[in-house]
Amino acid sequence: MSRTIVTSHHAEVRERFGSKIRYTVGPESEWPEMKDGLNPFPVMNEFKVGKPGAIDHPHRGYETATYILSGQTRHEDHNGHQGTIEAGGLQWMTAGKGVVHCEVPANDDDTENHGLQLWINLKKADKMMEPAFQELLSKDIPKPSKDGVTVAVIAGESLGVKSQVYTRTPTMFLDFKLEPGAKYTQAVPKGWNGFVHVLSGNVHLGPEDKQTVGKPHHTMVMGDGEGLTLQNKGPEKVQFVLIAGEPINEPFYIDGHFVMNTKEEALAAREDLLNGRNGFENAPTWKSSALAAWKSSALAAQK
Repeated sequence: MSRTIVTSHHAEVRERFGSKIRYTVGPESEWPEMKDGLNPFPVMNEFKVGKPGAIDHPHRGYETATYILSGQTRHEDHNGHQGTIEAGGLQWMTAGKGVVHCEVPANDDDTENHGLQLWINLKKADKMMEPAFQELLSKDIPKPSKDGVTVAVIAGESLGVKSQVYTRTPTMFLDFKLEPGAKYTQAVPKGWNGFVHVLSGNVHLGPEDKQTVGKPHHTMVMGDGEGLTLQNKGPEKVQFVLIAGEPINEPFYIDGHFVMNTKEEALAAREDLLNGRNGFENAPTWKSSALAAWKSSALAAQK
């Protein structure tokens, strides 16, 4: 029996610092039910980022999955890790005890980057682990296809194919494209929380007698069950992501870019960042090349 959709919301665009962001899950969301996240996901957003991008900012206590749909994003952090996420590629970053980094467009022109960023909470035992990175090019993400259904298996399993990404918190992150008339039921473990976020076209979700139509930029939260039926009844191809994960049975507290178990731990994270300790060594004096370039450009514009 397919799960049904229990609630949905259209994420409006908000512009800030050259970026257009749709906050679908988390404190920035306009959706009251999602301001505390959807366990185990504190935040999810769809973004179109122009220059300067997301300059230097911290993370602690969770993982981020950044999936680039178009354009390319350059990143560098205070520990010396750097690289570029190209279109169709993924960075799965375990922030653990601390990462300060930038995420900025790497395009030669002023083209915006379009993508999704999902935050995945970590259990208390993993929150202060060493940072780690799993980075995949588009060609490294399997994309099985059958009967008009194609899916990029970013994390988890679909159409009998598993992702190589290791998820400390059990998670599925699937990018579906359905041709007109295509239908598929994606298995989702019972008890997991999950949602669908529609990128383009209209997709029918749920059993035939209780279907909900998902429209572009709508986030659709699933009820419980063992799978979700996905169907394209329209004349055009549809694209959407299906995201689900096993809830963590622990309290969590979101404070900006810190996700800890308690408010006190989040305040301690701020103190560690300020004082350069417990994972943020060298962070108080570190500046990314992107920040330096942005400051130089801003000063030149004032002259």
